[in-house]
Amino acid sequence: MGKKIELLDCTLRDGAYIVESEFGTPAMKGIIKKMQDANVDIIECGWLKNDEHKEGTSFYHVPDDLLKYMIRRRDHVTYVVMIDWDRYDLNYLPECSGKSVDAIRIVFPHGKHREGIAVGRKIKEKGYKVFFQAANTLAYSDDDLIDLAKEINKVHPAALSVVDTFGAMFDEDLDRILPILDRHLDKDIALGFHSHNNQQLSFSLTMYFIKYAGKTERKVIVDSSLCGMGRGAGNAPTELVANYLNLKYHCNYDMNAVMDAIDTYMSYFQENYKWGYSTPYFIAGMYCCHVNNIAYLQKNHRTNARDMRNIIDSLTPEERKKYDYNLLEEKYMVNQNRIVDDEEVMEYLSHELEKRVVLLIAPGKTSETEKETINSYIRENHPVVIAVNAINPEYSFDYLFIINAIRYGYAKEIYSKQFYDTKKILLSNIKTAADENELIVNFNRVVKRGWEHFDNAVISLLRLLDKLHVKNVAIAGFDGFKHKYNESYADSSLPTLNPDNRWDELNDEIDNMFQDFRRMTSSTMNIKFITYSIFDKLKF
Repeated sequence: MGKKIELLDCTLRDGAYIVESEFGTPAMKGIIKKMQDANVDIIECGWLKNDEHKEGTSFYHVPDDLLKYMIRRRDHVTYVVMIDWDRYDLNYLPECSGKSVDAIRIVFPHGKHREGIAVGRKIKEKGYKVFFQAANTLAYSDDDLIDLAKEINKVHPAALSVVDTFGAMFDEDLDRILPILDRHLDKDIALGFHSHNNQQLSFSLTMYFIKYAGKTERKVIVDSSLCGMGRGAGNAPTELVANYLNLKYHCNYDMNAVMDAIDTYMSYFQENYKWGYSTPYFIAGMYCCHVNNIAYLQKNHRTNARDMRNIIDSLTPEERKKYDYNLLEEKYMVNQNRIVDDEEVMEYLSHELEKRVVLLIAPGKTSETEKETINSYIRENHPVVIAVNAINPEYSFDYLFIINAIRYGYAKEIYSKQFYDTKKILLSNIKTAADENELIVNFNRVVKRGWEHFDNAVISLLRLLDKLHVKNVAIAGFDGFKHKYNESYADSSLPTLNPDNRWDELNDEIDNMFQDFRRMTSSTMNIKFITYSIFDKLKF
């Protein structure tokens, strides 16, 4: 009888989401070899896709595309690749040669297990071992699990894995699911577990699953990836799982080889890509929500955690499991477009500002380094001074303009006295009921869509001033972003509004929005930069 507990490393498969499969040939060869050297039982080397294989990627067209990445293939290792049950044409799949891929994992969604199992039957007929992945196993009722097991038995694959697709499981969920599958699956079918770390429970649940192995006679398989690399919140880390199995279950995984794999191949990916636990992916786990919904809200709207939770909460349980971007955009706009009656506010601001010079002090570094220039301008011109989306305690402001709820909370907590003493112009996406010293303007008055980061604070305030018929505006601290966040702001602790760190792209987009605004208002508004800005280019 073989080992009762087997470790499956899925770095090249689940990590493909992070790098769009482009690990590069050296890393692919190295990770496979180091996992072999570490005595990992099963190495998942990537995906089978309909497209032709591109060298250096872990998307293969046919199994033998993998041969160039295998250094001294080991007989004691099982090499697997994955397919989506409905996204790979089996006409491309040759008979198993035994030279590259030993087994194919088929992943299918809840409600499609019969269709997925039918695909596995055809693959098994071609000589491959078959592993099934029941995505979102948490959604299966007890009767669903029994039916799943009975249908699996008809094909008799090598394994069936429980998959915590949304990182939403707790111990008690495994307590419900595992005994049912263990009781109804044929005893020589291994039972596996694939976790996600949305609630910081991936490793904990993996250990819990392993302990269950002591209660069953069947073989069990646990998935992990180096450094937990995987889509969204990532997976249980191979280094943690291997060490735990060595210490508690007398396994013999070579931790030096695992550490070598991390040092040699994973450091680059850790430095240049992002995955792992985060608050947005916790929200995905909280609501059993597909991570693509979270990624969309982050990428397209830089949505803060509270708004993200409210948007996901507004979806039905079924809608959360899918990713309908049109629906998500609709829900986002409903969340943001909280309408207020702002006519009196607009009339008041127009009366206060229309005939004045207005100085905007944005939070860029030059608002700190060019204090004398800015103060000199204030002494000479007596402008209305407006802080943009952040308080700088070096200045006295007539108004604080805030477009973002995170920045509102930060200013309120860190600079409380100045916050409460200063009149605030807020957008209705932050709040709809004004407290003392607060003026609320409708969000839709000042934003113009068509850009990914359309809600830039300086541009939005300029649009508001244009609607208030302000003719003369000076700007300080609108520098443009540096590659290091703490070099961009006067206050290095100011919460970031660009979590993906694509600073050059953000600068280009802001520049494009600013040029668009200038074209629309060149004859009605005079704009003067009094500190350096990368956006001070156009002359009208």
